[in-house]
Amino acid sequence: MKAARLLTTIVALVPTAAPLAAQPRADHVVLVSVDGLRPDFYLPGSSWPAPNMQQMARDGAHAEGVRGVFPTVTYPSHTTIVTGALPARHGVYYNRPFEPEGQTGEWYWFESSIQVDTLWDAVRAAGKQTAAISWPVTVGAPIDRFVPETYSLDPNSDRLAPMREGTTPGLWQELERETTGRLSLRNYGAAHITRDDTTGVMAAYILETHRPALIALHLITTDSAQHAHGRESDRARRAVAAADRAIGAVRDAAARAGILDRTAFVVTGDHGFVDLHTQLMPNVWLAEAGLHGTEPDRGEWRATFHPTGGATFLHLRDEADAEAMSAVRGILADLPETVRRLFRVVERDALDQAGAAPEARLALAGNLGISFGSDASGDAIRPTDGGAHGHFPTDFPEILTGFVGWGSGFEQGRTVHRMGLTDIADLIAMLLEVEFESPDGAPPLGVLTTDN
Repeated sequence: MKAARLLTTIVALVPTAAPLAAQPRADHVVLVSVDGLRPDFYLPGSSWPAPNMQQMARDGAHAEGVRGVFPTVTYPSHTTIVTGALPARHGVYYNRPFEPEGQTGEWYWFESSIQVDTLWDAVRAAGKQTAAISWPVTVGAPIDRFVPETYSLDPNSDRLAPMREGTTPGLWQELERETTGRLSLRNYGAAHITRDDTTGVMAAYILETHRPALIALHLITTDSAQHAHGRESDRARRAVAAADRAIGAVRDAAARAGILDRTAFVVTGDHGFVDLHTQLMPNVWLAEAGLHGTEPDRGEWRATFHPTGGATFLHLRDEADAEAMSAVRGILADLPETVRRLFRVVERDALDQAGAAPEARLALAGNLGISFGSDASGDAIRPTDGGAHGHFPTDFPEILTGFVGWGSGFEQGRTVHRMGLTDIADLIAMLLEVEFESPDGAPPLGVLTTDN
C-alpha cells in the first residue's frame, strides 16, 4: 500500500504532457508541374512514353481530369497550384499583365504580384526548408533555394542573365559546378527538350544534397512541343519522355539519399491542349469601328482585347465609357453567324464566378480549334495550326490537366474523377502537416492515408 501511495504521489507531481503534434504524412514533397500535362499521358492503357508517371498513377492516386482556372494559361495556373486561390484573388490574371500603354513583353515574373499566402510561406513558417526550379512568379520569392523562371526581353543580350541574377545567391554557381556544367541558351533554352532533363538534374541534386521539405519544379517542353506541332506529334512524345525522365531523376535522388520512403510526389499540370485550325483577331473589328488604333501601343484606343491563347479579355481605357462598351456589344452581335459560332461571350458575372481577371469587362472563349491574337490590322480571321490553351476550363475535356500522387502519405489505387487546381495546395499542406488553408480549394477525399 505504501509503495502504491508513493507511485500515485510521483505521478501527480509530473506535469501533464502536451498533446503530441500531428506527424506529417511525408517529410518531403516533390511538386512537379508538367506544362501541358494531359490525363492521357498516364491513364490506364496509355501509349505515351511516361513509365514513371504511369507507374505512380497505377500504384498511387490519380485524377481522370483536373479543372484549371480561367484563362487556362501557365502563370495564373501555377500561382493557383501554390495558393489554392483563383486568379481574381491571388492577383496573377494572365501570363502577361495587361499594359494600357502597349504590351512590353513583360510577364508576371515577380512574386510580389501574389496577393495571398503561398505554400512557401506556410512551409517556412513551420521551420522547414523550401526549393524551386523554374517555377513561375518566383522572382524575389521567400524560397530558401530557387532558380526563377524569367528571361531578358532583349534578343541581343544574355537572355538567361535575369534568371541567373534572380537565383538564390551562390546556387547557380553550385549547380553549374556540381551537376550541369555551364548553363546557356544552348542547353537551357526553353525550346530545347534537353531543358527538362537539366531541370530534373538540378532538382535531383537539391533534393539529395539539401533535402528541403518542399521542392517544386516546372517542366516546360511538353508545352512548347504541343504549341508548335499539336497534341499528337512525335515531338510531343519526345517532350513527354523528357518530363518523365526528369521525374525519374528526382525519384532516384530520393532513393540515393535514403528518404524515398518518406517522400511524396505530386505531379500535376496547368492546362491541357487544343489542336488549332483558326485564329481570330477581334481588335481588327474594334479598329474598323474606330475604337482601337493600329499602332504597337494601340494608339488612341477606347476598347481592346487582351488575348491569352484560347480566350481574349476586353479592357476599356475608361471603365465608365458606356458608349464604347455598347459599341463592342454591337460589333459582336452583328458578326455573321459563321463567325459568331467560333466563340462564346463570357459575361462579367460568369468571370466573377470563375474568379477571373477583375478588370476585364467580358471575355471571348474560343471553341475547339480556335485561338485569339492581338493584331489590329489585316484579316480578322486567319488559318493557323499547332496547339493552344487558355480556353474556358470546363468547355471541353481536351483542356483538362492532370494529377498523380504517389509515395509517402498516398493511398494506393485511388482514382478521382474530377478535382481542381485549387485543391492541390491543401493536399500538400496535409502531407507536410503545415498550417495552411486555401481560399478556394478543398483536397480530394480518400487519396491520403488516414494513419500518419
